[in-house]
Amino acid sequence: MKHELHPLCTLFPRLSGSEFDALRDDIRANGLRQPIVLHEGMILDGGNRYRACIEAGIEPTFEQFSGGNLVAFVLSANLHRRHMSPGQQAAIVSSAQDWAKAQAVGKPKSGNVAGLDRVADRAAQSGASERTQRMADKVAQASPALAKMVAHGEVSLPKAVRQVESKSPKPRRHAQHARPADIPPADNADELNEARFAITELSEENDTLRDRLAVAVMDASDEEKRQAHATIQELRARVKTLEAELDAVKSMRDQYMTESAEKTKQITYWRKRAEKVAA
Repeated sequence: MKHELHPLCTLFPRLSGSEFDALRDDIRANGLRQPIVLHEGMILDGGNRYRACIEAGIEPTFEQFSGGNLVAFVLSANLHRRHMSPGQQAAIVSSAQDWAKAQAVGKPKSGNVAGLDRVADRAAQSGASERTQRMADKVAQASPALAKMVAHGEVSLPKAVRQVESKSPKPRRHAQHARPADIPPADNADELNEARFAITELSEENDTLRDRLAVAVMDASDEEKRQAHATIQELRARVKTLEAELDAVKSMRDQYMTESAEKTKQITYWRKRAEKVAA
């Protein structure tokens, strides 16, 4: 019997490449150590393990969901199990909460609502900042499919927000405040926002890893400690690189703004000259 993935299970990215190969090979050599959890005939937890069993030719073992809060169980079992960016984690929490709300319509005592009604609660669950969580909430509410793409790492959260905002009606600008036709829009604005968000995400990752290291340091081996410190150092290096790129983008922006202001003055000057000649 083939089992489909539960909607909550599909919010998480599937393992691929060497990560999936390692899981499949381990199950082939040692068997399935952790049963796959089913709910209403669908895989609630263990989608990667199920596929690995099939490819390894190993009969999977199952257990039924024991009851309680579906969303809380799935988030607890999967959210921090493997490396994902804060933006991905925030998108997963937002999407899971929206799914829970949809299931609770007409069933206020269904037990499926995860208690994540406040932004602060969702941010605490995802490990992202409240700003990042609000961005993910905005995307999830506007386009569940786009939010899932963010969760899977297929689209960055800032790009998803821009897609959502571009589809929203914008108020017309008054003619006197309109940009002159000769002056192009700031082409590097998206690049600047992307760089800023990447730095924020990496800083959040760094803080999360540091907190996990502090909790696990007593039980970790020397090798595990070295690996954790190396990861943090790598993240710090990436942050420095992105900060340098951000400075370069800012410099380009400042240069453009200066040139734009000078061009605006010239346009104003020649417009007045033309009005005088016409008069």
